[in-house]
Amino acid sequence: MNIIVCIKQVPETTGIKIDETTNTLVREGVPAIINPFDMYALEESIRIKEKCGGNVTVFTMGPPQAKLALGEAIGMGVDSAVLLSDRAFAGSDTLATSYALSRAIRQTGKFDLIVCGKQATDGDTAQVGPGIAEFLDIPFVAYIRRIEEIREGYMRVERLMETGFEIIEMSLPALITVVKEINEPRLPSLKGMLKAKKAEIPVWSVDGLGGDTGKFGLNGSPTQVIRIFTPEPRKGGEILQGTADEQVTALIGKLKETKLI
Repeated sequence: MNIIVCIKQVPETTGIKIDETTNTLVREGVPAIINPFDMYALEESIRIKEKCGGNVTVFTMGPPQAKLALGEAIGMGVDSAVLLSDRAFAGSDTLATSYALSRAIRQTGKFDLIVCGKQATDGDTAQVGPGIAEFLDIPFVAYIRRIEEIREGYMRVERLMETGFEIIEMSLPALITVVKEINEPRLPSLKGMLKAKKAEIPVWSVDGLGGDTGKFGLNGSPTQVIRIFTPEPRKGGEILQGTADEQVTALIGKLKETKLI
């Protein structure tokens, strides 16, 4: 079974800096980690490989330092990794990111399953997984908490819902996004870390992906960030005193003063 995992390297700190010119995240010099939800996607993919056999390939798009995340994934037990890195990818929103990753996945040929974390902690959009599935025209199911059965051309899963869960049967190839309830990610093994140290991770640019060059990076991003700012601190509220009737009367008076009623 050929499995693909898409991961993202995200800032480890909450002290995020924004480029005032492009309104994009400044990632250079900021400590980074694998997106926590993607760790569950990596673990589940490795477990499927251990049970069914096959190969696990990891993709990520980012600056050269994102190779560190791919090395960690190899240390956990994946077979190979690919980095999409090109200045032409800079400023990609979720649509452009999904398009780039889908083009890269097409280059790998046949695959059975794509696994992603449910969302990234820096953007929290949960849009890249379904976006990839849409570009590849394959089935997609989100919030998977358990894979009940998987075999050639077929998979049965449990999807987490607000009031419980539901069982879904789907054909393969397909894409799923997983939640943290699905497993407990392993740590990289010593053997895996040695493998990661020796691994040659190819770097793919826009030129190798084909497709419409106008759909990459800022040019392919219909979502534009106009301005990012820190909201002004709220001033302390006022506590009304007196009986309930007196407080209601005082509140109505203040609302009239501000012309809210």
